[in-house]
Amino acid sequence: MTTATTAPAHDTDWLIVGGGIVGAAIAWGLARAGQRAMLLDEGDDAFRAARGNFGLVWVQGKGFGHPAYARWTLEAAAAWPAFAAELADRTGVDVELVRVGGLTMCLDDDELAARAGALASIRDAVGIDYPFEVLDPVALRERVPQAGRDLAGAVFCPLDGHVSPLRLLRALLQAFVDAGGALHTGTRIDRIEARGSGFVAHAAARAYAAERIVLAAGLGNRALAPMVGLRAPVVPNRGQVLISERVRPFLRYPTLHVRQTGDGGVQIGDSKEDVGFDDGTTIDQLARITARARPHPIPVQAACPARRAAIPTARCRAPPHPSPFRPCRPAPPCHSGGRAGCPAWLLSPGAYSGSASRARSRRRRSV
Repeated sequence: MTTATTAPAHDTDWLIVGGGIVGAAIAWGLARAGQRAMLLDEGDDAFRAARGNFGLVWVQGKGFGHPAYARWTLEAAAAWPAFAAELADRTGVDVELVRVGGLTMCLDDDELAARAGALASIRDAVGIDYPFEVLDPVALRERVPQAGRDLAGAVFCPLDGHVSPLRLLRALLQAFVDAGGALHTGTRIDRIEARGSGFVAHAAARAYAAERIVLAAGLGNRALAPMVGLRAPVVPNRGQVLISERVRPFLRYPTLHVRQTGDGGVQIGDSKEDVGFDDGTTIDQLARITARARPHPIPVQAACPARRAAIPTARCRAPPHPSPFRPCRPAPPCHSGGRAGCPAWLLSPGAYSGSASRARSRRRRSV
């Protein structure tokens, strides 16, 4: 099998490389705004962070030390109800958004004080409403009667929530196709070249040409970004979670480490491990995760690993380019991918109207 060397007859305005939550959200946003878009997805055998995502739509703690990112998080969280409602209306898929607030459980007084101090710092920096409440053990058990007696307390933020990442991904892809987008699955892009005023992306069987290209390939961006003059120093970061059997609803509020899904299963996590592409599970991390979740006695059914695309210290950088819009950070870490879907959808219409450069600049400063 040979790689095509000429641009294909079929053309499009936008190529989006990567069909996870972020890529699908950008693709749908473009198609929804009347742009011709083609989404190239490697498939379920790719290192897809979306399949192991925890599903939090989380505000508290996001943007500590980076007020622009904190404000962007607030904006995205506020847009989520309308975003989920439109997806349901267009596709019939309920993404199971629940936004009743969320809790960060703290095991000792020092952890509780540190958490409250961090949120107070964010509140002071953003200069807009940033509500949270510090709960002592009594107030915590009023909200969560099952909370362990050894907890020092918790921090509650009424803006937090959670969503089903798998339902979200399904809804985004369906909405994209229904809006006239072209979805190509089983398509691994090995090479990208700038040609004329646009780009050509090469897969094993054919090439795809477009005026503009978006890299949303997660860990794949490390190799793809330099081909178009970008720098994306993403590295794999493993996260392990435990999945319980389905049980009756008992946990109204999602927490930073435990949430009950719409089908009754409970996710317990997580870990952050720099172990390269090792996708195994480990007893020591699972024991730590279990200990952290000890206030929630439930039958565990499976342990699942997944890889995030993380940026350790450096920012992604893009040199000036005369025509195509190229996001300065094409591989956002998906530690909170449920949350990532909505801002990606919000950003995409501005990509061709001129507002994206302002959004991009704000996002870049917040890294």
